[in-house]
Amino acid sequence: MHESESYVKSTENVRGGCWDSPVDVVPPLAGQALAGSDFTVAEWRDDGESSAERPIAPLHLHRSDDEAWIVLEGALGFVRGDDRLIAPAGAGVLVPRGLAHTFWNAADTPTRYLIVLTPRLAALIEALHGPVDDLRALFRRFDSELLE
Repeated sequence: MHESESYVKSTENVRGGCWDSPVDVVPPLAGQALAGSDFTVAEWRDDGESSAERPIAPLHLHRSDDEAWIVLEGALGFVRGDDRLIAPAGAGVLVPRGLAHTFWNAADTPTRYLIVLTPRLAALIEALHGPVDDLRALFRRFDSELLE
């Protein structure tokens, strides 16, 4: 979906402009993604289903792609190489290519966050939500490696 398809015309609550005609109001990202040619930004939420023992993603690495998270509400826990991190609301975490990582909801409340992905990683995640016969082969297909 092209993001402009979901814009709403409005003349209310517009600040900083002197427009006589309606403007397009961009809706909240809320579970959606903005995909460009170089990166995708998606808003994800974990209501407490994950934990350090049951992370959102198994321990893995991406050979050619960096990945980043920005926590909006709650907190995310990370294993990033040899580091163990807690990222509260307002924090950002970058995992450079080649570094083993996993993450989970580290709060007692729902956690909302933005994830910034390359097109290859967005395609991997999309493939993970379909039928998968061989998980390790799927990761290899996207220049990544499952480590657990």
